[in-house]
Amino acid sequence: MGRIVLKAALLLVVVNLLFAVVWWETAVGSLPPFLSSLSLYNHLFPGRERLPYGENPAESYNLSLNSLPALFASHQLHQPKAADEFRVILLGDSGIWGWFLPNDQTLAGQLNAMGMEMADGRRLTVHNLGYPIMSLSKDLLLLDEAMQYDPDLILWPVTLESFAPQKQLDHPILQHNPARLRRLIATYNLRLDAHDPRFVEPDFWQSSLIGQRRALADWLRLQQVGVAWAATGIDQAIPAEIPLRQSDFAADVSWQTLTTETTLTTDDLAFDVLAAGIQRAGDVPVLIINEPIFISEGENSHLRYNLWYPRWAYDQYRALLAQTMLAAERPYLDLWDAVPATEFTDSPVHLTPAGTAVFAAHLKEALEGK
Repeated sequence: MGRIVLKAALLLVVVNLLFAVVWWETAVGSLPPFLSSLSLYNHLFPGRERLPYGENPAESYNLSLNSLPALFASHQLHQPKAADEFRVILLGDSGIWGWFLPNDQTLAGQLNAMGMEMADGRRLTVHNLGYPIMSLSKDLLLLDEAMQYDPDLILWPVTLESFAPQKQLDHPILQHNPARLRRLIATYNLRLDAHDPRFVEPDFWQSSLIGQRRALADWLRLQQVGVAWAATGIDQAIPAEIPLRQSDFAADVSWQTLTTETTLTTDDLAFDVLAAGIQRAGDVPVLIINEPIFISEGENSHLRYNLWYPRWAYDQYRALLAQTMLAAERPYLDLWDAVPATEFTDSPVHLTPAGTAVFAAHLKEALEGK
């Protein structure tokens, strides 16, 4: 019995050391390639229609991960591209992901339901890569991973909040993939701190099997909830009554760290990250879309469009974005006021199914060249 215990202990030590070596040399902060590429989705279960996101798998059959390959392995985009498919990648924030919306009512879901075809007969298929929390750097990271899936077009809805410099590295998926992000910073000369203290960089021992047990458990839980998800299609808990966005505001014109009105330039916003995304797409066309926002008519609405945006900041952002796209001769669609105020739910960018339908109709016109 003593020899058995000793051998088991030695085997555990060896396995931990080997796991740490593989993890350390391949992808610090994410699952090793031999695990991240393994998924029951797109095999035993259908591929998910949006990237996994959630903290309560018991209610929503969903779970957030920090491994990009594992996230994408669970998504329907991971399936081989069909010969008759015109593949469209849709980036964006929680509104694009579909906060409080079932999959068929998201922007991607409604666009796919329209059954659009290209002139050459290929089916236009939109893949939802929106992901909660606003940051253009997060979008760039997802785009970098998505390029291996041979997209034909990239739709990139943006809004002022995504351009805030101080928010660029807030997202956990950025903080847990410092090597990937540093490569993007160096390649595109981004004005981001490559040594930001928020980056999670486990040492050798923290990269062992025991040290990474939480990441491994999350990966395993995502596979486990696939049974219930495939049976129900539920990937977020949608309350019966959704709280509404704020419509009345204090007499305040602040935005982020700016407390008073000032003149913004492209250097004050993350336009370098937007340019990096367009460059990363290479020959694949990118349509930048200024997404719809809630426009209040309540108290002090002459100072603020909504809780997030004072009028002075948002107006300057719109002008800078339009000027930048025009100067670069890039396709651009400004839909900031396209959706009625009644069709927003709990935030200035979260839409009802009807509001999303309005958004989708405008995009359909643009995609069909009307």
